[in-house]
Amino acid sequence: MTHSFTDKPQKRASTNLYIFLSAIFLTNALVAEIIGVKIFSGETLLGVPPAQIHLLDDFVLDFNLTAGAVIWPFVFITSDIINEYFGKAGVRRISFLTAGFIAYSFLIIYAVTTLPPAQFWLEVNAKDPAGNPINIDNAFGMIFRQGLGIIIGSLTAFLIGQLLDASVFQYLRKITGSRKVWLRATGSTLVSQLIDSFVVLFIAFWVFGNWSMKQVLAVGLINYIYKFTTAILLTPVLYLAHSAIDRYLGKEHADELANEASMSSFM
Repeated sequence: MTHSFTDKPQKRASTNLYIFLSAIFLTNALVAEIIGVKIFSGETLLGVPPAQIHLLDDFVLDFNLTAGAVIWPFVFITSDIINEYFGKAGVRRISFLTAGFIAYSFLIIYAVTTLPPAQFWLEVNAKDPAGNPINIDNAFGMIFRQGLGIIIGSLTAFLIGQLLDASVFQYLRKITGSRKVWLRATGSTLVSQLIDSFVVLFIAFWVFGNWSMKQVLAVGLINYIYKFTTAILLTPVLYLAHSAIDRYLGKEHADELANEASMSSFM
């Protein structure tokens, strides 16, 4: 087979694209895991009264979400774009790599929180801006150190969700061909996050914690409603990304890359 001199620039462009998308994926996933310890009120953010949703008998829920949920949708979108142009193998590669870096980050954070604090650091940070006494070292540990159950649950749910998303995405692409990007992207996200939303809570708070199964199911449902909604709302972003990639690679090369990714996923 004869290759033209344009093959090398095209190969370089596709490699650069994969590195760029992988960097976005890894960074957002890692940051989401670290900031996920903060819980915020969705109703307060929007300036509306608490939802007070009654689920499973007398269990009442509001839309309280982890801060990591703010950027997780961008992880889903990036995963779908990687799947479109680099197939399931491309998604699996970056997913396992990301899980490894997240685990590494938690190990480093745990080690750092055990270091003895310098006395002057405690003294200069002995009060908050309002003048209330605080223990800055204790606050540092509370913010950055997460429980073993949460770490295991989040990593397990992350990998299961990503691998399932990759498989469903390519299955839908086999049915739709190159058409209906929204269907395979949104469909794969809705299926994978249905599992992800409950797995992380089940492991972190039922297996390792003290939640009841009703609490796991109720909170998981709220999380899934959020992911379901954002997956649909962010569909235009997906099309903008595809348009930008087509311009960067050239429409012909982008289509060729997507077709190769689809074929390799079912070989």
